[in-house]
Amino acid sequence: MAVTAQVQSVVAGNTAFALDLYGELATNQGNLFFSPYSISTCLGMTYAGAAGSTEAQMAEVLGFGTNQQQFASLFGELQSDLAATQETNVIQLNIANVLWIQEGFPFLPAFLGTATNQYQANVNQVDFAEAAAVTEEINNWVAQKTRNKIQDILAPGSITANTVLVLANAIYFLGTWTESFAVSNTVNAPFYLSTNSQVEVPLMHQLVPTSGGGIAFNYMQTGDFQAIELPYASNQDSMLILLPSQVDGLAQLEQQLSPAFLSNVLAQMTPQSVEVYLPRFTLGSFFDLSGTLAAMGMPDAFTPEVANFSGMDGAQDLYITFVVHKAWVQVNETGMEAAAATVVGIGTTVVGPPPPLFRADHPFLFLIRDTQSGSLLFMGRVANPSPSAGAATPQLTFGLTGNKLKISWPYPSTGWTLRQNPDLTTTNWTPSSGIGNDGTNNSITITPSQGSMFFRLSQ
Repeated sequence: MAVTAQVQSVVAGNTAFALDLYGELATNQGNLFFSPYSISTCLGMTYAGAAGSTEAQMAEVLGFGTNQQQFASLFGELQSDLAATQETNVIQLNIANVLWIQEGFPFLPAFLGTATNQYQANVNQVDFAEAAAVTEEINNWVAQKTRNKIQDILAPGSITANTVLVLANAIYFLGTWTESFAVSNTVNAPFYLSTNSQVEVPLMHQLVPTSGGGIAFNYMQTGDFQAIELPYASNQDSMLILLPSQVDGLAQLEQQLSPAFLSNVLAQMTPQSVEVYLPRFTLGSFFDLSGTLAAMGMPDAFTPEVANFSGMDGAQDLYITFVVHKAWVQVNETGMEAAAATVVGIGTTVVGPPPPLFRADHPFLFLIRDTQSGSLLFMGRVANPSPSAGAATPQLTFGLTGNKLKISWPYPSTGWTLRQNPDLTTTNWTPSSGIGNDGTNNSITITPSQGSMFFRLSQ
């Protein structure tokens, strides 16, 4: 696979980002595994829609260069070159990209065209309001593209009401060693965690041939570390291992990592006969990279007030809501199987107003009209949609203010009249006078006098 100088510049930028990101992630203790290519690919598709300071920060941190169109074209060429490796039928290298976009959202054709033409991404329209269903669809896609090695990359709640775009990359690799390790040579042996701690692990072994010497691998050694390159059967892919000379020397070796350091190591390696011991292992990792990438120098992309992805929709109303990455690897006597996926969520800062509420739970007018001529065919009013049930009686409330009694009831109470009677033994109920209203309640104020007075509302 011949790589042009221009594509090699993309590889160089990706490598610089990979080593920088490793430095950030390595601050956590324990095992570590991720796919920088997957992350660069997914963020590369996102970068295609960036503008202004957002674009400049992403270009600087990710090593993408400043010419978006040229970068996308070269990255597409790199992806095609990698896909050609699959045609050897010696290893499996599957790379897939996809976009899920909100139905009806005005993404620019140029942005979608870059995703489909340069990154060979499929575009699916969904309704992110159905968050659970879309989350399941994305997780199922990632699982299917990674032979079920990457499961449930998106947790419930990752998709929210303001999500309008999700970009994803999945990568799967399966390769056999050019020189396999015989299973019969694998034995349990100490693996030293530190100068005073160890565990028993299956340690694979390439035996030294009886004719003398070991199997030839690209190899180099200094006083501080050893480096070996174990090729896969295609000889187009390999595993490069850097082993510090001291049990506790990894941190010092990690501090030296840079593109120049790596280039120097590769330049010094020569084919040599080497006897190899390598542990059999399986690793899995998950990372929420949002905070990490922001801290590395691209905070604008994650800040709703300043993010600029106008290359996606022509407006400055989008920002990255999350970047998650999940990876898995298994190394054994036969070779290596690995898978990884990266998912980027894009949200909008424009949240539409809530839908108007039309609640016809009180009297209203209605008209039946011919929409062509405008003629009113019928017209009416609903005062009580269930007249057979009878109208509810308004409730009287009473309150004392000093030595005065205030009687209130809802306004309006159409058809209801306040009446009074000094004697319940008669039917002489007369309408009360002096009634006022404040737009919410009718009311009357009674001044105490000799004798009793009874009040009621009646129709």
